[in-house]
Amino acid sequence: MAMNNTEKVKTAGSLLLYEQAAGEIAGLIDQGTFRAGDRLPSIRQLSKRFDVSINTVMQAYALLEDKRLIQARPQSGYYVRSRVPEIREPVVQSRSFTPPTTVTISDLCYQVMRNMMNRDLLPLGSAIPCADNLPVDKLSRIMASELRRCGDQSVLYQMPPGYERLRVQIARRSLAAGISCGPDEILITSGCVEAVLLALRATCRAGDTIAVESPFYFNFMQMIAELGLKALEIPSTPRDGISIEALRYAIEQGKISACLVITNFSNPLGSQMPDQRKQELVELLARHEIPLIEDDIYGDLTFGNERPGTAKSFDRTGLVIYCSSFSKTIAPGYRVGWAIAGRFQAHMERLKMMMNVAPSSPPQLALAEFLATGGYDHHLRSIRRIHARNISQMADAVARYFPPGTCMTHPAGGFILWVEMQEGTDAIQLYHSALERGISIVPGPLFSLSNKYTNHIRLSAARWDEQIEQGIKTLGELAHELQPQ
Repeated sequence: MAMNNTEKVKTAGSLLLYEQAAGEIAGLIDQGTFRAGDRLPSIRQLSKRFDVSINTVMQAYALLEDKRLIQARPQSGYYVRSRVPEIREPVVQSRSFTPPTTVTISDLCYQVMRNMMNRDLLPLGSAIPCADNLPVDKLSRIMASELRRCGDQSVLYQMPPGYERLRVQIARRSLAAGISCGPDEILITSGCVEAVLLALRATCRAGDTIAVESPFYFNFMQMIAELGLKALEIPSTPRDGISIEALRYAIEQGKISACLVITNFSNPLGSQMPDQRKQELVELLARHEIPLIEDDIYGDLTFGNERPGTAKSFDRTGLVIYCSSFSKTIAPGYRVGWAIAGRFQAHMERLKMMMNVAPSSPPQLALAEFLATGGYDHHLRSIRRIHARNISQMADAVARYFPPGTCMTHPAGGFILWVEMQEGTDAIQLYHSALERGISIVPGPLFSLSNKYTNHIRLSAARWDEQIEQGIKTLGELAHELQPQ
């Protein structure tokens, strides 16, 4: 936007007013007054501070955005950007993919998962929210109150599809994700993992091939192995998620029984598929009658105020099975998830009853009350700000302590970072070296079946404090030692 004539005259030397304002803000960032992840003053506040028009401040912020010093978050404001280099978008060859692979479960995978719960280790890789950021006391009070109020409901089975009051609340919240459904279309499960497991059992049989994005959440790889399925890795990018073009080519080459994708803030890339790509994915699979299992467990953890949409919102045939839970947002130990399964709903309800009859009743009662009284929305506003700041500060620490050439994704939600080190750096060796120093991370090769990502690691920014920063510093020192000569 152009400045008015008065403001064009008010210059110092050859600098225009918006350039002066941008320079002063940049100086404050350089001095550490505002650090990575900090929210900057509002446009109106700076307009008064510099005695200039709002348009001038907007130009100043636009200039700083162009220089990648700050970033705008819709309906939230402007924030200091981390200066760590961003991972380069790979060139995806749409007519090239790794053939379907029989999944095996490695001892390393089990070891990594056990280490996540080891309280003697610093959890730099664990994709578990920090308890300090969760509404523990409030949930405990609600749980006690609901157990008294509901009486025998708290000790009896809430048979599938689950506690009705909770399903009503989830159905209302689903509108924000673009999903219009009734309570009877929702199946309560024991976490999102069980929702995905039920979806796989409802759509696939042993020996079938399931398309997954690459890199991909390693726990789902274990699940695929236990079911005797084959995994077909489809390239994914930090910007767009799974490659629709590569998936289309793969479908043309052989039978695919289902496709499993984390559409919003994927694990480990942190990618958020644009709505257009979500629609293309749903329409492509629908043409070939291939079910889509959509994991949206991180969707509520956007750094902005507006929740991203879902692939399920474009479903017109009932082929999309939407899976989510409260494990990443409120209470991982409650194990409350759900599925909106379309044409597979009845089948998944039967499978749920055969597996474990019903999910635990008390957590369903507590979460229904928490949602109904507005506690969830208040909590989300808080935890979104915390995660956004943590991500920026962790990325900034990686930039300071890791070897030159290290790159990282810049997710717009969640709390997972995907770090790419110099080619030839052994991520598994880094994992073992970190363990010896009391630090737990997740090495990149676990996220693929074809020996990819050997110089990548996954980090978690669910928590940030001096101890975590010291852990990143130690990890950076170890990465320096492992650099190829």
